[in-house]
Amino acid sequence: MQTADSLADKEKMLANYVPVFVMLPLDVVSVSNVLEKQEELRRQLRQLRAADVDGVMVDVWWGIVEAEGAKCYDWSAYRELFHMVEEEGLKLQAIMSFHQCGGNIGDAVDIPLPRWVRDVGESDPDIYYTNRSGTRNREYLTIGVDDQPIFDGRTAVELYSDFMKSFRANMADFLDAGIITDIEVGLGPAGELRYPSYPEAQGWVFPGIGEFQCYDKYMKEEFKEDATMAGHPEWDLPDDAGEYNDKPTKTKFFAAKNGTYLTEKGSFFLTWYSNKLLMHGDQILDAANEAFLGCKLKLAAKVSGIHWWYKDDNHAAELTAGYYNLNDRDGYRTIARMLARHDAILNFTCVEMRNSEQIRRAKSGPEELVRQVFSAAWREGIEVACENALSRYDRRGYDQILKNARPNGLSRNGRPKLRVLAMTYLRLSDELLKRINFNVFRLFVRKIHADQEYCADPWKYFKPITPVERSKPAIPMHEILEATQTMKSYPFDPETDTSVGGAFADLVDAALRILTSSFD
Repeated sequence: MQTADSLADKEKMLANYVPVFVMLPLDVVSVSNVLEKQEELRRQLRQLRAADVDGVMVDVWWGIVEAEGAKCYDWSAYRELFHMVEEEGLKLQAIMSFHQCGGNIGDAVDIPLPRWVRDVGESDPDIYYTNRSGTRNREYLTIGVDDQPIFDGRTAVELYSDFMKSFRANMADFLDAGIITDIEVGLGPAGELRYPSYPEAQGWVFPGIGEFQCYDKYMKEEFKEDATMAGHPEWDLPDDAGEYNDKPTKTKFFAAKNGTYLTEKGSFFLTWYSNKLLMHGDQILDAANEAFLGCKLKLAAKVSGIHWWYKDDNHAAELTAGYYNLNDRDGYRTIARMLARHDAILNFTCVEMRNSEQIRRAKSGPEELVRQVFSAAWREGIEVACENALSRYDRRGYDQILKNARPNGLSRNGRPKLRVLAMTYLRLSDELLKRINFNVFRLFVRKIHADQEYCADPWKYFKPITPVERSKPAIPMHEILEATQTMKSYPFDPETDTSVGGAFADLVDAALRILTSSFD
């Protein structure tokens, strides 16, 4: 029998509990809008639940649900999926995936944008992001058409808004039952708030700096108008920023001495480019807030972990993606301040990465980047969630996630000073479910749960999810830009205090994988 003291101690330890979600396969609902391999999926969901996983994350593809025509939504396969998730005792994070699947790192599935949207692109290819050479990127509609009523009288933002309203209407029972805990709003390629600056489908290879993506006619016109208003009608978009796989030193724009990015003209462009991204995210999150008003859930937005060239003064890869982040300018607190208006979670990637694992020539800094972005969000009063960028099955990768999930370790006296809201593991696969891999994953779940039993009630380990309230008033851009002032990141412990085993155990696991491979 538990004493009052032991129950109190358990409640304190539960405040350290971080829920774990697992991303479902990209094609769990097929491009033909069918929930396939149902028996296999149910078996996999039961395995996750038996490992005390809290829930799953799923892409809800625009190109599947609204494939047959404008406002012709078919939610039937997703309803089947959501029922199965509910029956297996799991929670759900739903991504409003307004991007194409295919062409990004890890994409092995092709799900294009709806045909009727692509039909508009046949006559007006400027609806897509475009690089300086004129190559179109069909992953996601350009920011330039956010407010252009060219989709049979609707703007791009209205397309997204109507999709989310239909989702709410058709998934009301799951929303009311509290099965859906998060709505992550897709804001760009791969669902991330960024420009498609490093597309593998166009030949980009790590660690290329990428290219600016603002040369469609709509964005070119907007830039010219804004430059003219600023008193510089002669300024044009950059023509000296190189190509996808260049190094910064090969370009005039990112040059260490007298680089364009350091000039008045370069600063104006980078501010304009990043501000457009902020306004894009703000506008669509505002539409999401209206669509889900009153629902007991949290809105979220994903920010990409662009860690290569982070340790170069120019931060070239971040700049081409729209993150105007320099050693003397914080490009992430501005995003966090925008998200704070909507009480939205900042979901960040690459939490499994260590600097020592990166190639030296890439000048990567994933560890410093994670600290900077997490610190930016916490300073702006919003919650952080995290994901691994690449699938990992090794203990060192899990230990790095554990360190970032609770940067200063466990607290025996209640909620730790710093902790993430949730962690989502990428992704459910046969490889994850192999015997050795899954045993290590199960241990990871136990450790990120702070060695506590599975807890279905967020009230006990964090704070209740309350009904979505209307977003706060729009924040003037000059107030958002005040957040560019740099501040020292919060200190993170060098290693986790809840390790799943470390390097030696990884060697043992590797040997066991070889011995048992024929039985998996």
